[in-house]
Amino acid sequence: MSKKIDARVRRARATRVRIALQRKERLTVHRTNLHIYASVIAADGARVLVSASSAEQEVRNQIGGGGGKGGNINAAKIVGTRLAQKARAAGIEAVAFDRSGYRYHGRVKALADAAREAGLKF
Repeated sequence: MSKKIDARVRRARATRVRIALQRKERLTVHRTNLHIYASVIAADGARVLVSASSAEQEVRNQIGGGGGKGGNINAAKIVGTRLAQKARAAGIEAVAFDRSGYRYHGRVKALADAAREAGLKF
């Protein structure tokens, strides 16, 4: 792996250790050039409770005509809102935000802000 990826993985590991001590569900984010993925993982880390991504057909339709791009801030806002709605329906009110070593900027920030506005507490 490159030094850049190693540094991101190192930051992610440090964050996950801190979140594990809190014993809370965690909202984790993964981004690629084309899509953004978010999921809420149980406090024990054993299972995914809720997930949403820009690759889902319903989200792609909202982005713009089925073939819309999922790698932009608009898509991240839609995914954040959708994830928060699913989490609240599953009875999850508060989570710890795991940005997976990515900077809190751009798409990651847009997803987090949209989830907060939809009622999820960090």
